[in-house]
Amino acid sequence: MRLPATRLIAAIAAIGFVATAASAHRQWMLPSSTVVSGDDMWVTVDAAVSNDLFYFEHFPMRLEGIKAWAPDGSEAKIENGATGRYRSTFDVHLTQKGTYKIASEGGGVMGRYKVNGETKRLPRGAKASDIAAIPANATDVEIGENWNRNEIFVTSGEPTDTVLKPTGKGLELVPVTHPNDLVAGEPATFRFVVDGKPAAGVKVTVIPGGIRYRDQLNQRDYTTDAAGEIKVDWATPGMYWLNAGTTDNHVSVPKATERRLGYITTLEVMAP
Repeated sequence: MRLPATRLIAAIAAIGFVATAASAHRQWMLPSSTVVSGDDMWVTVDAAVSNDLFYFEHFPMRLEGIKAWAPDGSEAKIENGATGRYRSTFDVHLTQKGTYKIASEGGGVMGRYKVNGETKRLPRGAKASDIAAIPANATDVEIGENWNRNEIFVTSGEPTDTVLKPTGKGLELVPVTHPNDLVAGEPATFRFVVDGKPAAGVKVTVIPGGIRYRDQLNQRDYTTDAAGEIKVDWATPGMYWLNAGTTDNHVSVPKATERRLGYITTLEVMAP
């Protein structure tokens, strides 16, 4: 049975951004360019949820909550936003030199329980009051939190690192190699942190775009070391989708036992 668009998007939000190789749908943002030069430059971003990376054939990514930060750390405007049947699109005016960050982040509470053998679920956007309202005779109570981040980076002129500093919340990428300085054949080092601290054991998947035109995903799987780092080899130039995920028990709501953390970015790898 095919879900209506509103229900499917809600389901994707509920499970977070974390995806596996077998996942049917992947969320992504795709900039028109990641490196530009010149004055009065703009970048246009497509945003969607699809089976084939960077190909519009399923549902648009919602624009609510997407923000941009200029190289000096100030917030930049999201302009000319529009959402169609298969994708959303928007522009960012690159009025400063350096590296911009464009990101969407958020989370929520998931939960289910049984009352007299019947499974109940917490409502979308559940709050502490919804958890408190779970009947005392409920059984099989399962409550978890999720926090997810989807971000991309665009550099005008020389790269800078102000917007690369972690916020200290959830799973984040702290690039050792600048995300706009990636070259095929040259390994890149990325560090992942959880709540600002190096995170060991994070599962990371990297998939090149163009899935629609080949038989294999060509994905590479990594696990962060004790310093939270991985080294990624880029076989060919092109756009890549990186997805990371981990879980812990650092919850902030009553009765929750697990926190799921997800991270997504799109990276452009240049020819040597």
